[in-house]
Amino acid sequence: MTSLRLRWQRSVAIAATGAAAFLGTAIAATPAQAHSHGWSVDCYAVSLDLTNYSQDKDNTLTVTAGDKELLSTTFKGEFHKKLDLPEHSQELKVSTKVVAGDDDQYSWNETKTSPVCETESPSPTPTPSESETTTPSPSTPPSEKPTEEPQPSASESSSSAPAAKPHGGDEDLAETGSSSSTPMIAGIAAAVVVVGGVLVGFARKRRSSQG
Repeated sequence: MTSLRLRWQRSVAIAATGAAAFLGTAIAATPAQAHSHGWSVDCYAVSLDLTNYSQDKDNTLTVTAGDKELLSTTFKGEFHKKLDLPEHSQELKVSTKVVAGDDDQYSWNETKTSPVCETESPSPTPTPSESETTTPSPSTPPSEKPTEEPQPSASESSSSAPAAKPHGGDEDLAETGSSSSTPMIAGIAAAVVVVGGVLVGFARKRRSSQG
């Protein structure tokens, strides 16, 4: 009877020790799983995703890029944010530091490198080939407009026009076909008639003398 009781007590003690060990391990592992921090860095920004931190006490967060402090704040429970990085022509060191409010063993400080962003180089401007180069055509001279003769003014036209001829006088004779040589012609005709008459009279006398 005594030996059975001793065996039972030993079994109970072993079971209790195992249970206590398992419970202690679970308790120790639970806080480590509770504090979760995730953050990433690219050439443009820092992304922060912090979860399962203390809801009762302030947790301190600090983010720096090179010598510049990007963020310094406190949070409870969780924190999610994306921070733009300054432009940089070479790799940039980015550090994130968290001080846990419930226990300092959950605090951490990490550094990552931000690469240089690749920028597309501008495409060179194509130069025109010799075949594509066009010779500028000579400029066309302005068409010469014919010079318009100035029209005589009313005063000039009136002064240059021939004066009206008065009625009557010698000018009327010229218009009707007479001329200044008419008396001379008439005189010559009369002389011819006279000479003809003389010749006719002379011929008659000659005939009468011969008969």
